[in-house]
Amino acid sequence: MASLCEARFASALVVFAHPDDAEFMCGGTVARWAREGTAVHYCVLTDGSAGSNDPGVTREELARIREREQRAAAAVLGVREVTFLGFPDGALEVNLDTRRALTRVVRRVRPEVIVAPDPSRLWSSSGYINHWDHKQAGTLALCAVMPDAPTRLQFPELLAEGLEPYEVPNLWLAAEEPDAFVDVTETLELKLAALAEHRSQGTEAAFDWVRERAARWGERVGCRYAEAFRAFRLVDD
Repeated sequence: MASLCEARFASALVVFAHPDDAEFMCGGTVARWAREGTAVHYCVLTDGSAGSNDPGVTREELARIREREQRAAAAVLGVREVTFLGFPDGALEVNLDTRRALTRVVRRVRPEVIVAPDPSRLWSSSGYINHWDHKQAGTLALCAVMPDAPTRLQFPELLAEGLEPYEVPNLWLAAEEPDAFVDVTETLELKLAALAEHRSQGTEAAFDWVRERAARWGERVGCRYAEAFRAFRLVDD
């Protein structure tokens, strides 16, 4: 049987594409870490403006709604700060502009761990195709870890802003083949409450699936509910 990870971090940065992605990906872990004293920061890469098929909804209107929803969800979980980079939903790219923008956040926050989507995930089982933006978000997180955040000559304009290079010690990816599990039995209801704040996305319809997934991971490690990650330790102890 796999084992639970009891790692503690002073600070964490969760990198994700759209409002609500973090809650689905790691909301229980975020709530647990915040309770334990971790300063959790969010970085939302897109404006979430394509997340509706309702006739008459504009991108500008939806972006405002989703930012409010994300801030409310983060408050439920105890997130310290939410940064919105505002790139267009559905068109996220890995380029120098997006890499620079995320690196700016990483060098400012200087987190002990970055949590992000697994960029290699193309689909899940036979019923889900991964969103383009999710894959790009994961790749951008990897770029920040290496080479962007730790390399002095990468983005010298950030040095001019007083943002010195930073080597990220830990990277956790929300992966389908995990090796690190967090017991979220005591915080799953907070995860669901945070998800409920994303009313424009109808997230409450996914509650049964969220519970079932957490229960499957929990069964792997001998607890009721868990969240799962692929963990990388990137610096020598």
